[in-house]
Amino acid sequence: MNVDELVHRRVLRAPRELVWRCLTEPTELAQFWGPRGMTAPLDGIVVELHAGGRFETLMVGDHGSHRMIATFTEVVPPERLAWVEPASGVHTTGTLTDLGDGRTEVVIHQRHVPEPMRSPEARAGFLSSLDELEEHLARLIREERP
Repeated sequence: MNVDELVHRRVLRAPRELVWRCLTEPTELAQFWGPRGMTAPLDGIVVELHAGGRFETLMVGDHGSHRMIATFTEVVPPERLAWVEPASGVHTTGTLTDLGDGRTEVVIHQRHVPEPMRSPEARAGFLSSLDELEEHLARLIREERP
């Protein structure tokens, strides 16, 4: 792995199809996208789920907002999702592996990550966004059970 790369792994207690839905549907993304303490308004999310399609999010917090504008480079339901952010040059690939027991391994591989996005604070923020996803999945699973 190069110095400008980041890899995050997380095993989630949720089926792969549900994880995929949460990562690709705006109504789900609005429930968890971004680090803890930020929100992602539904009207700030665009998902055109095909190679060449737009992927845009707006994260809003007490200290300002951050807009991500990206283009999908690969969409392989429900296994892999990749996009590039032209402004920063970051290439992100998310791989979902069905572990066969109702769990899914998520691996997020980012390349060409600028130094500020590799800081301990930025990494902690990214990990908290995975925590947010994990908590959202747990809520969805609880709601689906009678």
